[in-house]
Amino acid sequence: MKLNCVIVDDSSIQRMIIGKLVSNHINLNLVGEFSNALEAKNFMSYNSIDLLFLDVEMPVVSGFDLLDGLKVKPQVIFITSKPEYALKAFDYDATDYLQKPINNVRFEAAIKRAINMHIMMRESQEEDGDHIFIKSKLKKLKIFTSKIKWIEAYGDYVKVVTEDENHLVLSTMKSFENDLSKEKFVRVHKSFIVNIDKVDKFNSKFAEIGATKIPLSRNKKEDLKKALEVPQ
Repeated sequence: MKLNCVIVDDSSIQRMIIGKLVSNHINLNLVGEFSNALEAKNFMSYNSIDLLFLDVEMPVVSGFDLLDGLKVKPQVIFITSKPEYALKAFDYDATDYLQKPINNVRFEAAIKRAINMHIMMRESQEEDGDHIFIKSKLKKLKIFTSKIKWIEAYGDYVKVVTEDENHLVLSTMKSFENDLSKEKFVRVHKSFIVNIDKVDKFNSKFAEIGATKIPLSRNKKEDLKKALEVPQ
């Protein structure tokens, strides 16, 4: 897991110091660094950012002003030389607050907190996400539909193939199909239903999900094209 990070600091030396720390961390991915808040705001409105390293004191637009203007706020680690900003930083739900000069041990602790927060937020989103309950091996399991890759007919069962593992469920394809979102799942063959978000490519005979080729019925190919919004 890597968090996409942006650095905003008017000091080129500070950007270089933080940039080196970010680049050397196995769980961080530096996608942008900016000397002013306006450029950063423009970049962040078009890119998905998980973690923002933000200097408080900057000319024209401060770090606090930048956050006030963001519709979608990533996690924030404030960086400043003045400890009196710490209380205000936590009014902004900051993940952490680092004082210049930045200490390596303190930096690692802040990143660990950010990673834990990211995991918690992702799990919370999954809890609220679309899901179905299936009965497999006498156990009732909660399966998030976003993790299902495809469903395959398997004798008297259907095989549910997910990102994590496979499950055999005593059911018919028709019954299982009725439990799934028509916008996300398409029956492409009498024996296969695919999650359109997982389809990497397809031709006249197969849909490919990773290394797996899933057969397409002649009359179902158009349904998949339509679901994927592929031009005719």
